[in-house]
Amino acid sequence: MKNHKAQSIGDLISQYIQGTELEKILLERLVVQKWPEVMGPMVANLTGEVEMKERTLFVHIHSAALRQQLFECRYDIIKKLNQAINNQFIKDIRILG
Repeated sequence: MKNHKAQSIGDLISQYIQGTELEKILLERLVVQKWPEVMGPMVANLTGEVEMKERTLFVHIHSAALRQQLFECRYDIIKKLNQAINNQFIKDIRILG
């Protein structure tokens, strides 16, 4: 008899899409969704458009003071977002006005 190791559907789907363009698209969307959760309601309320392009997160911030603060801690933000998505996907962040 063959010995089959049981796997969940989620694990099988993850294995199937790993390293594909679909994985990249899903991770990009997940990062954008996680921005308000990771940064909190105050930052989320002062945030305009959030988008990912080529593993770089582009964030439009309405407040110049907040924009400067976020710029200074951008590497911590990258680390927190990568932890939130459980992947080292984000390589850079651009804080725009």
